[in-house]
Amino acid sequence: MKKSAMTEDGKTPSELIDARIAELGDWRGAMLAKLRSIILQADPDIVEEWKWRGVPVWSHAGIICTGETYKNVVKMTFAKGAALEDPTGLFNASLEGNTRRAIDFQEGDGIDEAALEALIRAAIALNAGSGRARKKPAQA
Repeated sequence: MKKSAMTEDGKTPSELIDARIAELGDWRGAMLAKLRSIILQADPDIVEEWKWRGVPVWSHAGIICTGETYKNVVKMTFAKGAALEDPTGLFNASLEGNTRRAIDFQEGDGIDEAALEALIRAAIALNAGSGRARKKPAQA
């Protein structure tokens, strides 16, 4: 993982993400930690960032995804998810937009690690310009 700049409070984004995981202290922290591990495993050049007043962000040639935590869900939002193939049907939220797609994880949900890692790699390829965007239906 490449290092990113210090934030305003003198901590690295990685340190702030560590702190968020620890402060959650429940299934959401464990889920965010697991998702983070899969993301970082997918590519050694991923950069961790901390944006929008406390949202973990993972980037490589642009934003790949974010990891937001809510009361009943950990939401993994892919910045260009609408342009990605999703052959295993991981996307289950934010399906109506033209740009983003998300995966909502609830307590007790499992993770298809291989499919998620493939989706992350596809997002990186798309950001780098070598990815294949989903074909749009022909217009009549």
